[in-house]
Amino acid sequence: MKNPDIVIIGGGLGGLTAGALLAKRGKKVLLIEQHSVPGGCATTFRRRGFLVEAGLHEMDGLDSGDPKRRIFEELGVFEHLEFIRVPELYRVVTSKTDLVVPDNTEKAIEMFIGAFPDEEKGIRAIFSTIHAIRDEVDRLPSNRTLLMLQLPFFPLLYPKLVFMGNRTLGEFVDSIIVNEELKIALLANYPYYHDDPDTLSLVYYSMAQSSYYRGGGHFIKGGSQRLSDYLAGFIQAHEGEVVLDTRVTRILTEHGRAVGVACRKRNGIEEEQVFRAETIVANAAVPLVAEMLPDAERMLLNRRISGLKPGISWLSVYIGFKRDISHLNNSAYSTFIMSEDASTLRRGIPSASSGFDRRGFVFVDYSRIDSGLGAEGKSFGVICTVDRIDEWNGLTEDAYREKKERVAKTLIDRLERTIPGISQEIEYVEVGTARTIQRFTGNPGGIATGYAQIKGQSGPKRLENRSPVPGLFFASAWANPGGGFTGAILSGWFCANEILS
Repeated sequence: MKNPDIVIIGGGLGGLTAGALLAKRGKKVLLIEQHSVPGGCATTFRRRGFLVEAGLHEMDGLDSGDPKRRIFEELGVFEHLEFIRVPELYRVVTSKTDLVVPDNTEKAIEMFIGAFPDEEKGIRAIFSTIHAIRDEVDRLPSNRTLLMLQLPFFPLLYPKLVFMGNRTLGEFVDSIIVNEELKIALLANYPYYHDDPDTLSLVYYSMAQSSYYRGGGHFIKGGSQRLSDYLAGFIQAHEGEVVLDTRVTRILTEHGRAVGVACRKRNGIEEEQVFRAETIVANAAVPLVAEMLPDAERMLLNRRISGLKPGISWLSVYIGFKRDISHLNNSAYSTFIMSEDASTLRRGIPSASSGFDRRGFVFVDYSRIDSGLGAEGKSFGVICTVDRIDEWNGLTEDAYREKKERVAKTLIDRLERTIPGISQEIEYVEVGTARTIQRFTGNPGGIATGYAQIKGQSGPKRLENRSPVPGLFFASAWANPGGGFTGAILSGWFCANEILS
């Protein structure tokens, strides 16, 4: 494309959303993606006849108050993709507890009080708090000027954000609930956001968890690649261009302002190409963006990100089953299985520092819904747990493969104890690690969640969508508002609005 208005580096959900919105509003968009397909972690691939979902378990919300609904409506997403609501929030299994948690506030409160009647006050308090926090965040004005005008009245307008804004999830739950089994059951899915409740931001957790309880969880029928392909097609249908198999190597600046990019085909044969534009959007890990900049601008950005801690990565065991496994004793779409010695919330933490024989994990059974995955007459599932690339660095290819096989066997054996007979139904197994994510997406350490959503660097203190380098913006899990499918989509939305303003 000659003379684009905007060049987007990377075709993950943040870049695709920003590109689609900017193209719809009249900007000439050129999106450059290093991989052979758009999507980043929002993708699928085929193995032995199975369509494998690489990342999406479920997408929160889509209720009337969810900003993703407005984004999807503007881009026509609902007219072209089908979102399947999953049947419940999750099932949680410990050595003492086996509960299925509804994705509805009133029903969930009723279920928890029925199981833990002595904790009714704390149960009601956690639900009222997470919903109040989400409501206050939703009321925050997007315009900075309006927010400045509200500052003198901030404690009156946003009391929960003032008094809870600097608290962690673990700290808050400890203050209202005594029973450790209840803490585990209430917070079973918090590893979707971070692996430590004692540092996880209460505000960030509340935003996501409230969205689940108000709108439920949804899976894109046919897999997340359909959303990525749709957004890429939307850009092209609005006179934009999407270039694949091409890596951006440098961001060009003049007088301190970003003015273009240099890129090269992934095969490295063709000559370097240069595209100039008035605006550059980075849908890439911010530390990688810094490396693309000239020295002066790199130092400027590095000062901004200095001290920010990265989030977590995941290990996924993708499993193809010989037939529909709905006949097995499995009562939920998502089952969180804690360590057998998880007598307290902290012992139940699926920490990446513990062995895979003790690390908590989730099993997602896509056969529980009309997912569009698997193969004819067969079904598909995934085991997922937190991971770190240190587990895999320094291994030879043979040692890497052998360790993945051992880890898969360990986790499947533990799953067998909760769902007897499931191991006999397996036809295909493949393991993706933090090292896999790093290889395919470029994220340092395989950390697709961006900077950690922890006390001190979540919410307003997070990296803004407008970079300190004029003309350069961010739209990814590494920038406002954070990681996950929802975070990346909203980051693209915020970025597009910053540019248009």
